Amino acid sequence: MTCVGESMEKKQYAALALGEILLRLSTPNNERIVRGDTFQKCAGGAELNVVSGISALGLRTGIMSKVPQNDLGVFVRNHIRFCGVSDDYLLYDQARDSRLGIYYYENGAYPRKTSVVYDRGHSTITTLTVKEIPEEVYSSAKLFHTSGITLALSSKLRETAVEVIKKFKEKGTLISFDVNYRANLWSEEEARETIKTILPYVDILFVSEETSRRMFAKKGELKDIMKSYTTEYGVKIVATTERTIVSPKKHHFNSIIYNAKEDCYYQEKPYENIEVVDRIGSGDAYVSGVLYGLLQYDSCQKALQFGNVVSSLKNTIPGDVLSTNINEVTRIMEEHSGLKEVSELNR
Repeated sequence: MTCVGESMEKKQYAALALGEILLRLSTPNNERIVRGDTFQKCAGGAELNVVSGISALGLRTGIMSKVPQNDLGVFVRNHIRFCGVSDDYLLYDQARDSRLGIYYYENGAYPRKTSVVYDRGHSTITTLTVKEIPEEVYSSAKLFHTSGITLALSSKLRETAVEVIKKFKEKGTLISFDVNYRANLWSEEEARETIKTILPYVDILFVSEETSRRMFAKKGELKDIMKSYTTEYGVKIVATTERTIVSPKKHHFNSIIYNAKEDCYYQEKPYENIEVVDRIGSGDAYVSGVLYGLLQYDSCQKALQFGNVVSSLKNTIPGDVLSTNINEVTRIMEEHSGLKEVSELNR
């Protein structure tokens, strides 16, 4: 058993998340930002990507965010609903200068790397306060998820996010946190000191090996580093991904999950030679798969398998958001484990 069992009483949502929703503008094919004349638009954002992935696998989720009261806000709302995610706690900003954060995406091809340009300063989400969030939300979910990106966007949003984490924790909600460190949003020192204050509230932690070694300044073997979060802060489950980039178009992917209660590490063979169409959101897809496995099966082994398969699958899908269903995911998992014969076509 994992940390999930004691919190599985009936709730309105399996998972709720707090985070910014962005407008993504991508150059078509492999065109360059500096040269192309057109962009393709879609919506995304780390936390929305996570809950939409959980929703795609069959559990009810919702997003807590704030967007402008204009046509872009309507576009975002429609996108959220299309992903099967509840917009019950989506707030609208009627201020004249309200804005939706934007990022521009350019796909890479070896030896040119994929690149992103952000235009998200002073976006509407950064003004969100605790007073704007209905009190009933804190009793409505089995699990709450957010990330270091949300904490980094503004001091006001950081205060709000920390208070929201505490309020959910008081209601017995499981807390999931993805460190998701972004050097262009805040310094390593600021991130480290802020995140250390919320780790005692976190049940399920997602942190990369690079972030552990650089931002948290941890040393030693990876498994010992993962375990240290449980002994120092009381985190129950720690997940770390392992991505090998052969080229922008070909990756290998695997992960490790540590369960403190069982003092056990979970691993499986990697997904190799993934044909990468769009890697943005694949880390969020991993989080969604792990959380789905924990919520639905209360099993770290299932969490590992679902995390690895949906992250690998997301790499093959354009846009930020995972597009799949439980039947497709189960089939790929069975093929990967050798339980099912691999056919050339799915028909």
